[in-house]
Amino acid sequence: MTTDRMITEVVLPGVVEPDGLQINSRAMPVPAAGQALVEVEATGISFAEQSMRRDLYPGQPKFPFVPGYDLVGTVRTVGPGGDGSLVGTRVAAVTKTGAWATHAVVDVDDLTPVPPDVDPAAAETVVVNGVTAWQMLHGARLRAGQTILVHGANGGVGTVLVQLGRHLGLRVIGTAAARHHAALRELGVEPLDYRDPDLAARVRELSPAGVDAVFDPVAGPGVRTSFRLLAPGGKLVVYGNASALGSARSIVWVFVKLLARLYTWNALPNGHRAGFYNFWAGSLTRRAAFRRRLRTDLGIVLDLLRQGVIVPQIAARYPLTEVSAALAFAEARSRPGKVVLEP
Repeated sequence: MTTDRMITEVVLPGVVEPDGLQINSRAMPVPAAGQALVEVEATGISFAEQSMRRDLYPGQPKFPFVPGYDLVGTVRTVGPGGDGSLVGTRVAAVTKTGAWATHAVVDVDDLTPVPPDVDPAAAETVVVNGVTAWQMLHGARLRAGQTILVHGANGGVGTVLVQLGRHLGLRVIGTAAARHHAALRELGVEPLDYRDPDLAARVRELSPAGVDAVFDPVAGPGVRTSFRLLAPGGKLVVYGNASALGSARSIVWVFVKLLARLYTWNALPNGHRAGFYNFWAGSLTRRAAFRRRLRTDLGIVLDLLRQGVIVPQIAARYPLTEVSAALAFAEARSRPGKVVLEP
């Protein structure tokens, strides 16, 4: 139980099944200069944590560690010399690890204010997922009236991506299991079954000239088909490597092979373009610029959420102490959207 002097956190001890996660209590951390102590109100389960429990996420810490890629919460204290007006402010932050806890210490420069009338769990669905979708769409330089194909349209990123696409005036075709099609239609998506052996033909029936962009979080054998479905001048954006979870090869090898393939395709004379979206691009070499861009883009997405342009897609809510059940539920992908943990 969390007291004024203790916090509760989830520890990933090694390569374990979801029921191998551990609940730990320790002393309340104290923020240093330039940091803030945030009481976590909502955090989420993403593909990243699912990869980390298998020791497949590039650059993840050594075991044991506390997972948790992002959070929404309230600032409780700031470090020495910090801005006291931040105390009591609801904020969002991308942490990469450490958010599966009742409290987390975060650099002040990584905090983005959350509109006070936005539910923390709703805000959590668009922190990493919303920024990813926003940056990919704008990087693809699409115009109203064009057509995009979104694989995994029922996922955490996918459900935000299709809504932003519709907001920008795009026609959206989305692939997902048939059980998610009704929910996708409500978002304005034309759904297709990702397991259909004639999926490419179904896409061509809907868009005979090809699609103007494909967004692919899987990067499996189907990525070649995605590239071939592009209209002249179309863009393939790969933003995940979910297929590597079931691969017997090193995830690094799978990723290098993917990048080599995308680079080779860009040399073809057909005008198509292919690339890999990297959320963390520039975070090491241009740290200040990366943080400014992240805060700006997250602020835009949170405001779109406040306006109702984005309707939060919450697959389920779980208490932090039921994280094992939450992770198992998330990996089953039985409902569209993001699984949220509420400490």
